[in-house]
Amino acid sequence: MTREVRTVVFDTGLQLEAYQFEGIMQKFPNHFHDYYVIGFIEQGKRHLVCNNEEYMLNSGDMIVFNPHDPHACEQVDGRTLDYRCINIQPEVMREYAREITGQDYLPRFRAPVLYQNELVSSLHELHLMILEEQSDFGKEELLLLLLEQLLRDNADAEPPLSSQDVTIEIKRLCEYIESHYMDSITLNELAELTGMSKYHLIRRFTRQKGISPYRYLETIRINHAKRLLEQGQLPIEVAAQTGFSDQSHFTNFFKKLIGLTPKQYRRIFNHEVDSKRLRDSVLR
Repeated sequence: MTREVRTVVFDTGLQLEAYQFEGIMQKFPNHFHDYYVIGFIEQGKRHLVCNNEEYMLNSGDMIVFNPHDPHACEQVDGRTLDYRCINIQPEVMREYAREITGQDYLPRFRAPVLYQNELVSSLHELHLMILEEQSDFGKEELLLLLLEQLLRDNADAEPPLSSQDVTIEIKRLCEYIESHYMDSITLNELAELTGMSKYHLIRRFTRQKGISPYRYLETIRINHAKRLLEQGQLPIEVAAQTGFSDQSHFTNFFKKLIGLTPKQYRRIFNHEVDSKRLRDSVLR
């Protein structure tokens, strides 16, 4: 029996989430987040696909995802994964970038994987401080120094979307999905918007965005669901407001992408959990 532990803390001072997964085997399907993810592998070996590029991750490797970077990963060595990360909302990252550089911009990190990077030790120390709920300014100082080096060595100001520009038709589809995610969207509707066949729409969308139209829709729904759960709304209410057919579908997909159930995620931001902490242990 493997002991699976998922620990999540929201640090109100730093305004970021800290995740720790221990002993998990979960496969994460292709998806994206609307925030930055900075993390590292403690133990385990993972196959990662990010922005249509493949990577092999090992202990000590660092990952850096920009908002909307499509990515998927799975275990490849049959052993469990230990992983830590911090999640930073764009508006918070903008403030940190302004504090560090004096410029008002959203950074764009160039490489999603930094192999055996020296910053892993600093990130590990910062992560421990957050989980231990240290209240002095040591953790803020460490975060600023960590971000300063990442911004200096691995980031640019917001560049063009990609080496392969997104066409007007695909932009229109994204805007439509983002505006109608609560509705029951059909592939016929999307095809009519562009004049493309359904097959060519799927192929072109996936090639340009790195994620299929349906996965894009469900990821948009999950991102909105997180905000509603953070506000204290119940999972059954959130499922209805974000376009999922039923609560079971919502719960299953939420856990696939976030690593927690909606109920567990809601508890992080709910007064039921002191210090905005969730620790959930499962025997498998």
